[in-house]
Amino acid sequence: MGLNIFRLVFILASVVAGVGAAVAQSWPDRPVRWVVPYPPGGGTDVISRAMSQKLVTSLGQQIIIDNRGGGGQVIGTEVVAKSRPDGYTILLISLAHSLNPTLVAKLPYDTLKDFAPVSLILDSSATVLAVNPSVPAFSVKELIAWAKANPGKVSYASSGNGSGGHMSMELMQSMAGTQMLHVPYKGASQALNDIVSGEVSMMFTLPLAASSLAKAGRVKILAISSRSRSPQLPDIPTVAESGVPGYEASLWYGIVAPRGTPRPVIDRLNAAVREAASSQEVRDTYANSGGEAVSTTPEELERHIVREMEKWRKVIVAANIKIQ
Repeated sequence: MGLNIFRLVFILASVVAGVGAAVAQSWPDRPVRWVVPYPPGGGTDVISRAMSQKLVTSLGQQIIIDNRGGGGQVIGTEVVAKSRPDGYTILLISLAHSLNPTLVAKLPYDTLKDFAPVSLILDSSATVLAVNPSVPAFSVKELIAWAKANPGKVSYASSGNGSGGHMSMELMQSMAGTQMLHVPYKGASQALNDIVSGEVSMMFTLPLAASSLAKAGRVKILAISSRSRSPQLPDIPTVAESGVPGYEASLWYGIVAPRGTPRPVIDRLNAAVREAASSQEVRDTYANSGGEAVSTTPEELERHIVREMEKWRKVIVAANIKIQ
């Protein structure tokens, strides 16, 4: 009897393995939708499109970028959480993915249970503090002094409540003791336009978006949010060295799929990401965005998400930030 059971288990395991291998070999046989929970036109477009071009080469199918902005990335994320777990819908996630469990009272999905991690794709992506040229400050120290002299009157923009830029500024405020007015937008491009026009004074944004504006004299870049200076912007000081010692805030991006997506599909997609992240084109594009092209195992991405949830929970609770 015991031997028969052993044989049955072995046969079933072999069948499952065979099915998994068949799934991996046949996937994908049609285009894959990549939901990007941001409006088009921002820095996330640069990140997703650079990676998607290489994934097309690796997978042999088109990657269709589907921008679903709004709701602090909740809208697009919910779309993927409720999609069929067949490998034909994936999601770009960012720092906001780890923030929303604390920020949003009732998420329409479970951040850890409803998604299958694939890989990080960009890590240590610093943002820059871009201000309107009329702002009477040429350093973070001077900016803080100006904000303290005008409590509640100085405004800053972000790409949305609970976004990385919002959190970066709140971290700086908590460390510097300022009280500035937050003006949330539905995307970084619109927010940056209003920095240029002077509707809002400043924001943390991706270097790629702000650098060209700075060269044209339409914004000033005061500092970068990373622990050390960026090789791409060596003349821009860090926030820590120019006014807020110990400050560091970095963004990151990854890919997940709906929970239940077959592991062979996850593994094949992970291998394609590894290949794309090692390409010179993606490395250069991500470096220009202030970050590093990376790839990880699915398990490493899951641990990263959990660590980020724990790290930023304290900032969110201390600032009493809620977006819904």
